[in-house]
Amino acid sequence: MVKHFRVPVSLRVRLEEAGVLAPVVLRRAGLPQNLFEQTRILVSTEELFALWRAIGEVSTDALMGARLGTENSIARFHPMGLAALSTESFGAAINHMARYKRLSAPEEIINETVQNEWVIQFRWFLAVDVEPAILVEYCFAWVLTIARQGTGTRIKPLRLELVQRRNHVKALEKHFGCPVVCGASRNAIIFRDEDRVIPFVTRNAELLEMLAPQFDRELKERSANEDHFVDLVRGAIQQRLTGHRPVVDDVAKDLHVSSRTLQRRLQDAGSNYQRVLDEARHQMARYYLSNSVLELTEAAYLLGYEDANSFARAFRAWEGMPPKNWREAQRAAASSSSCQPN
Repeated sequence: MVKHFRVPVSLRVRLEEAGVLAPVVLRRAGLPQNLFEQTRILVSTEELFALWRAIGEVSTDALMGARLGTENSIARFHPMGLAALSTESFGAAINHMARYKRLSAPEEIINETVQNEWVIQFRWFLAVDVEPAILVEYCFAWVLTIARQGTGTRIKPLRLELVQRRNHVKALEKHFGCPVVCGASRNAIIFRDEDRVIPFVTRNAELLEMLAPQFDRELKERSANEDHFVDLVRGAIQQRLTGHRPVVDDVAKDLHVSSRTLQRRLQDAGSNYQRVLDEARHQMARYYLSNSVLELTEAAYLLGYEDANSFARAFRAWEGMPPKNWREAQRAAASSSSCQPN
């Protein structure tokens, strides 16, 4: 897992087209005034969230996030978007985007089928604060853009589920063409399960073959770096943190290396398996406590602890306070943020 996000230079153009002054946004976010002048714009998760919060605070348009995530001209798509449109179906496009999200940023696209519903979520691995509402809306609007451009139809989600409450629910429902449920336990855009297999009229196998090797090369280059190997191990552990403590043999198998090689490479990088396991649990604990209504006992179970007390002791060591207190502080911060005028 890399630790930075790459901000497209085109974001400044989109902001200016929407009447939002980039210098004002950057000042509000506490970011360098020359940020958009850099050839390669890299920001941390904290800086990314600050940038999007500032966009929401500076803009007078409550739908700014959804509008920025909506693109009608394929000519303006990032190569990643073009690659997604070149796949054979909506489901294949989301899987393709999810794969390269893991390559390019500390972010994950989760998609799963639950009772004939296809649920798509975004997760920011290194998030300390609650993700900005405007960023959530931007991500879901981008998913819908890919769906509509790829299928050539006005496909509509079944609904949007949002953790934070919104004052512009009706506007969101009109934009997405579906009901919007606020105060939910998760941020998710939900489609019918059969929507996954809708073919893309934009399918272009030749273009995909041209773009894919470039991303594969980047993945191999990152994997060869020992520091990045620690991130790969951490990510593999998190994938297996579903009710039990992952053992080194299983994680090594997921990464296609021997247990001895995994431990040696972690040692070469100045780490070890237990330390990376603790880091993985810490990150996931913050995510569970700040982004869901899971009970502490449920979070403890998902993180592979034998009981809630063991989880509470570990969390206090990480954060200096019990998980209950930390969660209350996060909810208070989120409530304060959601009460701010759009």
